[in-house]
Amino acid sequence: MSEPKILIVDDEVGILDTLRILLKREGFQVETAVGGQAGIDRIADVRPDVVLSDVRMPGVGGLEVLMAAKESDPSLPVILMTAQASLQTAMRAVNEGAFYYIQKPFSNDELVAICRRAAESRQLKRENQALKTEIRRRDRSDTTRPIGRSRRFVDVLKTAETVAPSDSTVLITGASGTGKEVLARYIHTISDRGDGPFVSINCGALPENLLESELFGHVRGSFTGAVRDKQGLFVAAKGGSFFLDEVGEMSPALQVKLLRALQEREVIPVGATEPVPVDVRIMAATNRDLDEEIRRGGFRSDLFYRLNVITLQLPELQERPEDIPILAEFFLDRFAAQRGRAVPRLSTEVLALLQSYDWPGNVRELENALERAAVLTADGGEIGASTLPTRITQRQAQPLVSATLPPNPTLEIVERAYIHWVLHSEGGNKTKAAEVLGIDPSTLYRKLQRYGMDQ
Repeated sequence: MSEPKILIVDDEVGILDTLRILLKREGFQVETAVGGQAGIDRIADVRPDVVLSDVRMPGVGGLEVLMAAKESDPSLPVILMTAQASLQTAMRAVNEGAFYYIQKPFSNDELVAICRRAAESRQLKRENQALKTEIRRRDRSDTTRPIGRSRRFVDVLKTAETVAPSDSTVLITGASGTGKEVLARYIHTISDRGDGPFVSINCGALPENLLESELFGHVRGSFTGAVRDKQGLFVAAKGGSFFLDEVGEMSPALQVKLLRALQEREVIPVGATEPVPVDVRIMAATNRDLDEEIRRGGFRSDLFYRLNVITLQLPELQERPEDIPILAEFFLDRFAAQRGRAVPRLSTEVLALLQSYDWPGNVRELENALERAAVLTADGGEIGASTLPTRITQRQAQPLVSATLPPNPTLEIVERAYIHWVLHSEGGNKTKAAEVLGIDPSTLYRKLQRYGMDQ
C-alpha cells in the first residue's frame, strides 16, 4: 500500500504543525488547512484518503467539514477531534458518517492507530469496488456484447470497451439502422455507471420547445400547461448515462444550451433562474456529416468539439456481409424465445439472398425482414424465399447502384438508383433526402413503396 494521504483541518497552527510532524513520521502524506472553510476548499484539490478535523472552529466547524467531505466522496473516512465532547455532538457526528470521534487529550499512539485503520478501510473499499466493477464488466460483456465478427465492427467494439470506464463524451456516427443506440447501451452497461440509469431521447422527434423542457426540465408556470415542476432528463439520468440520438437535428438555440450543459455540468430549467448541477455521462449519435453541417452553418463547431471527444464510426451492414449469418441466427433465436416456438431454419437459398442484398436500412432492416419471415414460417420450419420482403427477392438482378448499368437503362432504374444514392448520402434521413430531391416527403414515401425501399 502506498503512503496514505491525510488532510488535517484545525484553526490552531501549532496543533497543525505537531500533527503534521507526527503523521509524516508514521508514513502519511500530510496536507493541512487552517480553519474549516479552508479545509472544505482543499478536499477536492487534495483528494485525501483520510480527513482529520477539529470539531470546534470559528465560523465553519468540523461537522460542516464532515458533511462536505461525505458529499464529495461518501466513502472518504473522516476522524473528528474535540476537547469538549458532548453526547449530542457525538451522535450527530456518527449519524453524518464520521469514521471516529476522538476526545482530546489523546495519546500519539492512539491517534496514529485510528488514522491507520481509517486508511486501511479506505483502501479495502477501493479494492472491493474495483473488484466488483471488474466482475460486473466481465459478466455484462459476456451477455450484452453487440453481435459481429467483421474486422471493422470488432475494431469499433474494442475502442468502445477501452473508453467505457471513463466519463469521456462519446459521439457515435453511422447511417440509420447501424445500431448506434445498441452500442451506446453497451458502453453504459460495462462502464462504472452501469448500475445507474440509461436515459435516451431522439432529438429529431420533438419540436424545439418540448425538447427543451424534456432535456432541461421546467418550473411551474413557465409556460401554458406547466402546472407543476418537471425534472429534465439531464437530472433524471443522475449517476448514469444520457444518450442524445440524432443530435444533428437539434435547433441552433438548443445547441447553445446543450453546449453550456456540457461545459458547466449544470442546467437551468425553463423558467428558472438557478442552475441545477448534473452528474451524467453524455453520449450522442447522428447519421449526419457534422463537418458538412458546420460548413453549412447548421451545427455549432464548439458543440461539435465538445461532443467529439471519442468518435465511434459504425460501418453499414453492406460493409460487413460476413456478419449477416450470425446476426440472422441471433434474431431468429430471439424471436423464437419471445414466442415460445422452435427456432426456424435458414435455407442456403435464403442466406444467399440475404448476403447479396445491400441493406439500405442496415441491421434494423435485416431484423424487420427476419421477424416477418419468422412469423410466416411454421414452428421450427425452414424459412423460404417467399417469406422475405419482395425487395430482397425480386430486385437482385438490378441492384440499386451498379457499376455496369444497361446500355439504355429505363427511367425507373435511373430514378431508383438516384433516390437510393441521395438517401444513402443523407444517412437514411427521408426528410432531408426529399429536400435534396426537390419533392415533398409524401411523394418520396410513395416512390420508396413502389420500388420496395420503404423500410
